[in-house]
Amino acid sequence: MSIIYLMIPLGIILLGLAIWALVWAIRSGQFDDLESQGWSVVLDDDSKPREGDRQAGAEDKPQEREPGEKQDES
Repeated sequence: MSIIYLMIPLGIILLGLAIWALVWAIRSGQFDDLESQGWSVVLDDDSKPREGDRQAGAEDKPQEREPGEKQDES
């Protein structure tokens, strides 16, 4: 019977902490947008590269050589 004197206050403290955590999460905006993070995984690959990215990528590629042509040593 003496354990009940420990368990009731401990339960009330844990309940108070849970309510405080819920209120903090609501006020800090944790539940504002529940949909966009789930859809970002699905729609991630649908974006096209920008025009500037394609041109920059072409400059990085080595130029093709004709057979028998020597490579520049610069």
